[in-house]
Amino acid sequence: QVQLVESGGGLVQAGGSLRLSCVVSGRTLRSTIMGWFRQAPGKEREFVAVFTWNGGSTAYADSVKGRFTISGDNAKNTVYLQMNSVKDEDTAVYYCALVGSGYVPFYWGQGTQVTVSS
Repeated sequence: QVQLVESGGGLVQAGGSLRLSCVVSGRTLRSTIMGWFRQAPGKEREFVAVFTWNGGSTAYADSVKGRFTISGDNAKNTVYLQMNSVKDEDTAVYYCALVGSGYVPFYWGQGTQVTVSS
């Protein structure tokens, strides 16, 4: 059974940094695309970043480009989201997901809360 478990969320001051982790079990990550998405209160869930395991290519939402970095560790079956220069609007529940073509997610983790204080 596939499991995605996020961790690393918490309270961070505006301008600070945080690293989220997503450990994947029950599935090999070769040829997999992993993504991070987020959902702020009262808003729809939105795309943040994706990482293609085979080749290491990445893509980002414009709102986080230049501030966030997605990466993967094959030995640990883990995908990371390094968040730098965080802003109030980054406050949300962050979810990692297995992603199919067109960056459409099809399997979710349980989410981890990130709260940015100004």
